[in-house]
Amino acid sequence: MAKRAIITGATSGICNAVALRMAALGFDVIITGRREERLKLLQAQIIEKYKVGVLSLCFDVRDSSAVEKAFNTLTDDWKQVDVLINNAGLAVGLDPIQNGVLDDWERMIDTNVKGFLYVSRSVLPMMVARNAGHVLNIGSIAAKEVYSNGNVYCASKHAVDALSKAMRIDLLKHHIRVTAIHPGNTETEFSMVRFKGDTERAKKVYEGYEQLNADDIADAIVYAITRPLHVNINDMVIMSTAQANTSHLLRE
Repeated sequence: MAKRAIITGATSGICNAVALRMAALGFDVIITGRREERLKLLQAQIIEKYKVGVLSLCFDVRDSSAVEKAFNTLTDDWKQVDVLINNAGLAVGLDPIQNGVLDDWERMIDTNVKGFLYVSRSVLPMMVARNAGHVLNIGSIAAKEVYSNGNVYCASKHAVDALSKAMRIDLLKHHIRVTAIHPGNTETEFSMVRFKGDTERAKKVYEGYEQLNADDIADAIVYAITRPLHVNINDMVIMSTAQANTSHLLRE
């Protein structure tokens, strides 16, 4: 029987690349996201190119009832989940905390922390029932450091880091591996979302150096997944050669 992976946030960026890589490895994939048209395009692309099973589930991770309903619709075959890639997340705004926009804060916390938990709560019992599985949580360099005006986004990604460590303890007796992947600057839609569609401001984030791209992070995720079962990559921080940390970047 083919292995199966659930990939959240697959409509763009890192997990769009991951979905294609997992399909290339022969995994049947469940892809999720908010943008139904993009999910359908990705589903068609995977089926045409890789001939594996694909199921798309369109929901917003911030809606706990929608998350629960989506995963409750899975047939028994699709519940045999080997890998969960927990990726849905975003940054909105870049304001000092004293000027923070409450809607931005709530959107980040609801997506990056609560949405992360809603998906985990729905999927992990499937793995526990099988006494096997691998969870890969996509964090950020912001899970390890804080930077100017990053306050709530950094806090939300620190939560992902802490929850990954807690998962590793809670799931140990069920033989479930837990990996946290923490990218530095990676050119995706991330900055467009953070700057609320301001294209010029978003472009400046990636100017003057060779930044990471979605395929670079997908490579790391595939590496972690394909280790022997007795090997777990607990934690991986990945940055471009031009980036030393959140505040030191070599632009030329």
